[in-house]
Amino acid sequence: MVICVTLSGIKKHGPCSDEFNKLIAHLGLSEKDSHNISLATIIDSNGVDEAIWCLCAVSGHDKKIRLFAVWCARQVQHLMADKRSVDAIDVAEQYASGAATEDDLRSAWSSAWDAAMAATRPCESSASWSAVWSAAERGAAGGAAWATARAAVRAAARSAEKAEALGDAMAFAQEKEFRRAFCSENHDV
Repeated sequence: MVICVTLSGIKKHGPCSDEFNKLIAHLGLSEKDSHNISLATIIDSNGVDEAIWCLCAVSGHDKKIRLFAVWCARQVQHLMADKRSVDAIDVAEQYASGAATEDDLRSAWSSAWDAAMAATRPCESSASWSAVWSAAERGAAGGAAWATARAAVRAAARSAEKAEALGDAMAFAQEKEFRRAFCSENHDV
């Protein structure tokens, strides 16, 4: 299922003005137009970071968005030294599938927060924050996906000698997964 947003939907969430104007120019539209814009078009115009951020303007796809956040966190799960972080990812995934409650999610978020605050190494800290964000509250799925994606890239980049190359590889993998989840006609979660 190809997921779309509108400029007005994006605008409601306070986008960076430079990035918003770049998208408008790419589309050849005005700020007041309300055409549906695919997330793939946003990637092509502004990059995957902005497309992930635009998930905050998507409604009706919380499960798919949360599962993307979980996917991002799983990419750096091996860097998580504290079991509370891994448990939070598991609960976020269970919540997306209807197997955990909002109370379970809140509890997992709180435990993951404590684990992230206790982390001492930069790569562990970033990875732990990706777990925190994957377990963010239900209504914040889009923001959680963006924060998780960014934390995962930072964790991946900080864990290698060739940080830039690894960060680029993680960003590439995120874009590929993002396109599969949100821009493909043949995929539905």
